[in-house]
This record gives sequence, C-alpha cells and structure tokens, in this order.
Amino acid sequence: MTRYARFRTPLGPVFATAVDNAITGIYFEGQRHAPAISPEWREDPGHAALAQCTCQVIGYLEGRRDSFDLPLAPAGTPFQQRVWKEIAAIPRGRTLSYSDLARRAGAPGAARAAGAATARNPLSIVVPCHRVVGSGGSLTGYAGGIPRKVRLLELEGARQAHAA
Repeated sequence: MTRYARFRTPLGPVFATAVDNAITGIYFEGQRHAPAISPEWREDPGHAALAQCTCQVIGYLEGRRDSFDLPLAPAGTPFQQRVWKEIAAIPRGRTLSYSDLARRAGAPGAARAAGAATARNPLSIVVPCHRVVGSGGSLTGYAGGIPRKVRLLELEGARQAHAA
C-alpha cells in the first residue's frame, strides 16, 4: 500500500510517498510528472520513513543538513535507474551537464534521453536533479520550476548560471 505525507518547506508544499518502509517519491506540489494523490493511498505522516523524510527534507532546505539518510525505492526503467544513480553522485555545490550525465550513465550522445530520465526523477531534492544543467551551465528543465532550481543551487553554494 502506498502511504503519503504532505508537508510545508521553504520552497513550497511537498508530498512524499512510501511503500513498505522505503520512500518512493518526493514531489513539490504541482511539479511536472508528479503523480496525483490517489484515493487508494493512505495519508500517514506518522509512518516512520515518511516522518524521517519530512524531517530531513525540511532540515536540508533550512540549511541544517548537508545530506540525506533515507531508505529509497524509486521505480523506473534500468536506464532511468542508472541516470538517477549518477545524479545522486553529483557532489553538493557542483553541477553536471546533461551530456556528461548521459556519458556517465553509459549512453554517450544521449543527452536528451538523460534529460528525459532526469525529468522523471521521483525523488526531488534527495536525488539532486537540480544539479544537472544545460551546456555552458545554463539552467534548463527543472520539473519543480527554474526558481526552485536557482534557490536549491544557491543553498548548496553552486556556481551561478543563467537560465536559458
């Protein structure tokens, strides 16, 4: 059964989903590609993994945490999983281009496919897709919106880039 919790953050409302004891999604409300909350899901903010997620995400966005320690179980294709794994390896305060991300995920020349997989990342903030940028450092394509991407990169001390 999917359980979920809604919570407020400095970047707006978020909801997280969990199955069993693992986080399966973290989404800004209204985010592109976010699932609609299903009537079959159970709202359960006291669920252990969801409570941890809420605490850690808020702490991160308030500048009290630098990393996450959550049980994660995102669903995706093998290529998406490889892309998300490479995104998770981007250090705080750094960025990576879509073409470099594709190369690291084993698909050189597939920057658009890497971009599509990035857009479908179900674990916003925790799998830091906001650290993926266009060629030359341009800020492009963030499912949570470019203003949030800018704020996340500022929070992490990443170099400034201009939106495309």
